[in-house]
Amino acid sequence: MTTMVVQGSHLMVRLLRAMLRQPYYLAVSLTQPIIWLLLFGQLFKNVTEIPGFATSSYIDFLTPGVVVMTAMYSNGWSGMNYVVDIERGVLDRFLISPVRRESLIGGQLAYNAVLTLVQSFIIIALGLIAGARFHGGPLVMALFIVAVLLLGMAFSSFSDAMGLLLRQEASVVAVVNFVVLPLSFLSTVFMPAGLLPHWIRVVARFNPVNWAVEVGRQTLTGNVDWTLVGSHLGYLAALALALAWLATRAFRSYQRSV
Repeated sequence: MTTMVVQGSHLMVRLLRAMLRQPYYLAVSLTQPIIWLLLFGQLFKNVTEIPGFATSSYIDFLTPGVVVMTAMYSNGWSGMNYVVDIERGVLDRFLISPVRRESLIGGQLAYNAVLTLVQSFIIIALGLIAGARFHGGPLVMALFIVAVLLLGMAFSSFSDAMGLLLRQEASVVAVVNFVVLPLSFLSTVFMPAGLLPHWIRVVARFNPVNWAVEVGRQTLTGNVDWTLVGSHLGYLAALALALAWLATRAFRSYQRSV
């Protein structure tokens, strides 16, 4: 176990060093969520006047959703690292090394978790600067970050599996977009559940993006629904473990093919 953790941390540092050599990547990856937060926040700020809207400030309402969407999109491209490593022969060299196969998956997930944490803190800070206020307290905020990390782990594992199975950049991009874009709009990221069409409300109940968003919305109120928080964290943990298993199976499938 200790060996796996040490090897995974080395692989995480490898990816972090590669990212730090191109700092514009982090800046560009934050451009879209900043647009969502600041531009959408101003463009749709008057929707809070609609009867039945959850809060009086759209920035308050939108910030948790943008944090979740950023984690989903950034982790959705995780599989591209495997595609690049396959094309360059790096992954094959790892396979003939004494590195444990679980460490190769774990290092990638740890790297994405660090990136997700940095992005989440930046967006929450921008939300505070823009006027968002979180009345739920530090505990529920910490649990929201856990929910975001679990969702990110799930999407990272799914993307990794697609990268290992499809091994083509265009194919991975197509599959990821096919999944993440509909899930974004079949949730309460932009509108409260009471204002959504009935069929979208039904779908949102089973949407992991919405599970994380609903945990995030608990940061806005002093009356936290701890049952909701606990159940949604459980759902996200189960999904993350299931997709991590899928990524491991995809890795073994790749290993058998070379």
